[in-house]
Amino acid sequence: MAAIYSLYIINKSGGLIFYKDYGSAGRMDTNDSLRLASLWHSMHAISQQLSPVHGCSGIELLEADTFDLHCFQSLTGTKFFVVSEPGAQHMDGLLKQIYELYTDYVLKNPFYEMEMPIRCELFDINLAQAVLKDRVALLGR
Repeated sequence: MAAIYSLYIINKSGGLIFYKDYGSAGRMDTNDSLRLASLWHSMHAISQQLSPVHGCSGIELLEADTFDLHCFQSLTGTKFFVVSEPGAQHMDGLLKQIYELYTDYVLKNPFYEMEMPIRCELFDINLAQAVLKDRVALLGR
């Protein structure tokens, strides 16, 4: 089963607006998660500029020995990235589903201010269900 270690949502300015930890080992404190989000935003922006491919949208997958980092960038510049077990499959589908939840429960919330940290109970509930459903689906594969 491919486990999701953590989920990050970064606004277009590079600020961390949502962080959820799903792993039990190696938990990061708040400062480390902010640093990681800022670093990823910078690396993503630099990769867009340095890519030899015209119209490159940045890094979508970073593979390491102990984790994979999958990224989805929306048209508005908001980045969603998941840190998962190495070799995790179908994370792009999960990221797009998380983006749909974001648009349905965060952006349509009249009390949410753009670019600010996400504090939306319905988003949290539906996100937990989506991640659980993804984990259950992986058990069946």
